[in-house]
Amino acid sequence: MKLELFASLSKKRTKETSVAVAMANFEGRKKEVIAIIGGGISGLLACKYCISKGFDPILFESKSSIGGVWTKTIGSTKLQTPKPVYQFSDFPWPDSVNQVFPDQQMVLEYIESYARHFDLFSHIHFNSKVLSLNFEDGGSGDGEWNLWGEAYSYSNKGKWKVTVQDTRAISPQIQIYQVDFVVVCVGRFSQVPNMPEFPQNKGPEVFEGEVVHSMDYSMMDSSTATNFVKGKQVAVVGFQKSGMDIAMECSTVNGVERPCTVLIRTPHWNLPDYFPWGLNLGYLFLNRFSELMVHKPGEGFLLSLLATILSPLRWAFTKYIESYIKHKHQLAKHGMVPEHSFLNELSSCSVSLVPEGFYERVEEGSIKLIKKAESFGFSKEGIVLDGHATEPIKADVVILATGFNGLDYLKHIFESTKYQEFIAGSDDSAAVPLYR
Repeated sequence: MKLELFASLSKKRTKETSVAVAMANFEGRKKEVIAIIGGGISGLLACKYCISKGFDPILFESKSSIGGVWTKTIGSTKLQTPKPVYQFSDFPWPDSVNQVFPDQQMVLEYIESYARHFDLFSHIHFNSKVLSLNFEDGGSGDGEWNLWGEAYSYSNKGKWKVTVQDTRAISPQIQIYQVDFVVVCVGRFSQVPNMPEFPQNKGPEVFEGEVVHSMDYSMMDSSTATNFVKGKQVAVVGFQKSGMDIAMECSTVNGVERPCTVLIRTPHWNLPDYFPWGLNLGYLFLNRFSELMVHKPGEGFLLSLLATILSPLRWAFTKYIESYIKHKHQLAKHGMVPEHSFLNELSSCSVSLVPEGFYERVEEGSIKLIKKAESFGFSKEGIVLDGHATEPIKADVVILATGFNGLDYLKHIFESTKYQEFIAGSDDSAAVPLYR
């Protein structure tokens, strides 16, 4: 099938800007037309697979380069997963990379090499931000349910309308593509920063310093980031990977003279390494046998019985790893023992590696931990913890390492509320959201 060509351009005036809208087309495409959204690892894999099956996909990437979250990160960021299990099955790491946990630049170069090797760049439209997706069933009336339901049937009358904006243009240029299938490869950990909500007169507007999100900090180059925090009192809100990495960078720049303060709402079972007491973590929780120890939605009687029988072993594995983390990081000494189990942490995909030397920085005083900071607000001088009758935490810069609302972006990229519900999942605990 071919994309239908609409030669005419129409100009639409808005209150703020002039928007050019065009229906775009490519002649000579093979079979059905597939649009892929996102030039990260998942998008590149989808593109390569489509090509191998004889298709000629179009990949839309909103930035000027591929790599997804690896395009631009905090300078000290390294791979969290050992290199041997974080590689393309048909394109191994080059011999020149001998680190077990390569840094951001090495990972990005590896991803770019993969795309060049399989000639994926010719299919990528850079600086092309997908604004919306809408399925038009062509009058068949059954496309929307069949595309997502169990009884799938393809109707050649149905088309996806993909609205794309050229981000390079001063006056936004809009193109609309009609395609047969869409593969959404937009990650959850980007695009929309999760910004805390504050009561009136307690938000960043009353603070005399600067407030940025970790996403903005990660976009700075090394020298800019150093100058941004140098000689300043920095407070970091959040204790997941980005928060710890930023705290390490700030402590390196400012030392004990101006310690970096980290506000922690919930302590986590962050790993020092993947070999608790010398045993590979994968032997305990990352194999097919370990799947039998966990109850699953819709499981039958035998699987449920087996998971129940193996529950003591699951508990023992969990305590084994917890004891190692508590020992290595001296969590009890720092008041950082989590109330939840390591298994809960692992099941929610929240486990991360602690940067090397992090708790040593806590010991020397260049990083200061503020525990159980459930909620906070701002004053002129810095951060005020709710429910704490103490002086404000004085700061010149506050960096919010509070994560992302990527799921919200994913939901609203679809015009149909039905598709938004499929993406978000439901409140039913037995249901698994479509998009992880």
